[in-house]
Amino acid sequence: MTPQHEGGATGGFDEAHRALRDLVMAATVRIHRTGVGYAPDEPDTFLGSGFFVAPNWVLTCAHVVPGGEGAEIAVIHQSGPQQASSVVLGEVAATLPDRAGQSPAGSWPAPDLALVRLREPVGHDCMYVSERPTTYLSEGKVLYAGWTVVSGQLQILDGPIEVQGTIGGWSTGVQMRLGHNDLPYGVSGGPVVDPLRGEVVGVLKSRSDHGQGGTCTGIERLRTLPVPQGAVTAEHEDVYPAVFHAHDRYHRDRQQPSDSRRPTWADAQKRLGARPGRTLDPDERTELLGRLAELPPPASTRALLDIVDTLPNFEAPHLLPAPRAWRDGLGMLYENARDDGVLKLVIDYTMRVMCADRPLTPSTLSAERALWDWVRQAAASLDSGYRSSLARRREEWSALRRRQRTRGPDAEGTAGGGGDRPGIAPPWPGAATSAAPAVTPGAARTPVPGPGGHARVTPRLTVLLEVLRRGWEPDRCDWSVSLARPDGDVLRLHEAERTPVDLLRAEAAGPLAEAFRRCDAPGSPAPLQAALPHLLLGLPVDTWQLRADEPPLGAQRPVVVRCSDRDQLPDDGEYDIQDAADDHHERHDRWRWLHLHDARAEVLDCEDGVRQPVPALSDLRGLAHRTVPVLCRYGDHRYEDDAAALARIVHAGFGVALWRRRPGRPDDVCGEFHRGARKAVDDGGSTVLLPDVVHDIRARLRAGLTDAFWAEGIALYYDDPHQPLPGTGDLLEAP
Repeated sequence: MTPQHEGGATGGFDEAHRALRDLVMAATVRIHRTGVGYAPDEPDTFLGSGFFVAPNWVLTCAHVVPGGEGAEIAVIHQSGPQQASSVVLGEVAATLPDRAGQSPAGSWPAPDLALVRLREPVGHDCMYVSERPTTYLSEGKVLYAGWTVVSGQLQILDGPIEVQGTIGGWSTGVQMRLGHNDLPYGVSGGPVVDPLRGEVVGVLKSRSDHGQGGTCTGIERLRTLPVPQGAVTAEHEDVYPAVFHAHDRYHRDRQQPSDSRRPTWADAQKRLGARPGRTLDPDERTELLGRLAELPPPASTRALLDIVDTLPNFEAPHLLPAPRAWRDGLGMLYENARDDGVLKLVIDYTMRVMCADRPLTPSTLSAERALWDWVRQAAASLDSGYRSSLARRREEWSALRRRQRTRGPDAEGTAGGGGDRPGIAPPWPGAATSAAPAVTPGAARTPVPGPGGHARVTPRLTVLLEVLRRGWEPDRCDWSVSLARPDGDVLRLHEAERTPVDLLRAEAAGPLAEAFRRCDAPGSPAPLQAALPHLLLGLPVDTWQLRADEPPLGAQRPVVVRCSDRDQLPDDGEYDIQDAADDHHERHDRWRWLHLHDARAEVLDCEDGVRQPVPALSDLRGLAHRTVPVLCRYGDHRYEDDAAALARIVHAGFGVALWRRRPGRPDDVCGEFHRGARKAVDDGGSTVLLPDVVHDIRARLRAGLTDAFWAEGIALYYDDPHQPLPGTGDLLEAP
């Protein structure tokens, strides 16, 4: 079926085939009109099939989603036969071809594809999509899956179907012809899978009007999606690389050690005996694609083709459509290289991608170093002369990046740690680029020059919600709402006692609304500092809505958490009087360092997807002063109570920390959260702007922008020691 395939395994194929089938079924979805409500199994609203191609992205046919780009549909999915169905709204992000403003009557012309972006993050499985430059097969069998109506009931079905050539020749509308099996109504938009390689190669487009079979659109047609003109932003992204970079990161993350026992696509591909490109096994391919996807995409198709054209002993074929992402270039090598030099060609390509010109940030440099680690391991079996040449090229890369990092703001196109330098897009709206001295959260977004070249911001009024638990009534609290002025003065607006904790949100809504009215300015909402007792630091204040028709507070304004009972923190049995005397200085030293130097996020409770206990207090105090602790597993009570872990971080003198609230979902991958947290902290250039960064992320999450879905449940601890809470007795530092 695929001439360059190196023959799959014969023994055990049935078991491998069953594993592949389970993966396909778990990621195949059905698409409905909106308004399915409490009757998601009713066929009246059923439109067709689709499948998860990347986290929170569904691929289907354009004719399945009436209305075209911008239309809203409902996606119904389930992870297994024993799992309940889940309904989530989605928006059509792109169609091929784009028929905006045209009547939906009649058949949709080829390639008839649509990408649907989910409106909110959900946990689900994703298909593995081929990276080959062309996925058309001339003969043999493929597998398909989709939903249909059988005896008035919605049911998923799957099976083999024969390939009977193509329609369209060399045109951009070419399709595969399928036959010798029924394709009932509803399966359009479902996946077509190469059973030997274990990867999706196409999308079911239509069924035959006069007999069995139908047609299939190749997955590579997605490369014809329009390229955005002008600056690429989260709201105006280049959809193709965004989707497939997320796809490749997902599959790499799934291959990492985790609590899940379910097989992965690479597991199934190994059982099939697949060997992509005759040189990499499925694990190696998944790892390489995942590391390539950590980098920004190619600057353009021309830039990618220029890299391919410089490869030694390789003549790049003329392909329609042309490659657009790093994975496409890799797939081109698989299919067109000589058998005796594929590995060296793959390594040469990877080195050129690593050295490509791009804006530099700490996270980008880290991704480039990780790519070099892959190259070093992959080249271990090659001859010493080739390994030496790689080492020389790596040193040239290191020298180039050192020059770019030291060229400063006048560097063209690349410089480390900057957001507003020439050629570098800021990582979020309004970002500053240099480290800044400590100020209260809620500083104005517009930075102004400060001493020593550091950015400085203009402080303003903030709203302070202070909560204290009643030790003898742990389910009740005393609380107050105040206005905190930049000079440290606090004006109390409201206070109450003995409020049940579960009623705090409702009771505080009115006083908080009044405080915000006093402080908000047009386009500049006042930040909220929620000072909470250490046992309630996880209280989701940022999700509170003061009115049912308003967005949550975290999407409206910066919301940060502080600790209101620092004098009552547990000591883990290893904190003595001398440590207590040093605590004040430790807090200030860490805060000062973070706001004068580059910060670095460090995930403390999760390593490559495996839960870890939060380090002991003495180990936390030994972490570098530039460290911003990150907790990925808040809500998974594996080692200890969550409150104890947060309290220990506070006790160790950290004034800034990030975590996300989530219940235990062992099958979820967490690589996107790790990456997102590191980019927010490492690439920001100034910790002083982190409250605004998190606010922007929450606002994008609220708006349904997929690039922010990693941050669902994010919380920011930001406790300025220079602004003590009322009544704490802390001394202000001398100016």
